[in-house]
Amino acid sequence: MNNSTDIFKLIFQHDQRLDKLAERNTRENPKKMESTLEDFMTPDPTYSKIYLTGTDLAKERFGLNMLSAYDEVIAALEIAFPDKNIFTHKTQFPSIQKAIQDLELGEVFILTDSDEVSLDISSLHIDINSNVGHLKEELKEALEAGHIVVYKEQAKDGFDLHLFSEKNVYKDLFFPLQKLVPGHFRFFSINGKKFRSERHFYFETWTLDKPPHGFEEVHPESVI
Repeated sequence: MNNSTDIFKLIFQHDQRLDKLAERNTRENPKKMESTLEDFMTPDPTYSKIYLTGTDLAKERFGLNMLSAYDEVIAALEIAFPDKNIFTHKTQFPSIQKAIQDLELGEVFILTDSDEVSLDISSLHIDINSNVGHLKEELKEALEAGHIVVYKEQAKDGFDLHLFSEKNVYKDLFFPLQKLVPGHFRFFSINGKKFRSERHFYFETWTLDKPPHGFEEVHPESVI
């Protein structure tokens, strides 16, 4: 049965410059900002970020875990990353679901090909009044090591997941999640660069039938 009152949103931003995550003191070294031919010829390392959130329109509740199909969403993540080791600041976990359950808001879990993680995962944590942008250097280090960093972030009524990866993992996520439509929710894939205000973030509350440009509904027949 189609649950048309549940809205799942995947908000993506690709090709973010990784060097923007590094703190740069241009006053001490103004030449650091000067472009050279070598800089021009060398592609900038980039990263992607994907935000997963949901809305229960019937009860006006906002947060990924407010969806009736929350467990199915997490199962889709397990399918998307089947061979990754999962670490929090405490220990290694056998599943993404158990890692999320153990985390407080603002804490992270790491998906990695490595059997162990040398970085201090707790250094990536944020408090609920901060955002990931306050931890640029720590996040850059984690991404450069090939780890996928996933934040459990506060939502209006629950929590969302915010994923950072040097590799573009959009396709890995898209297909397992697409299999949940139309039976579990309406799925929107959203270009984060199209956001203009908080009102856009909650577009489903005022313009669901005519989403803003760059807000694409995903159907079973949709292709990337």
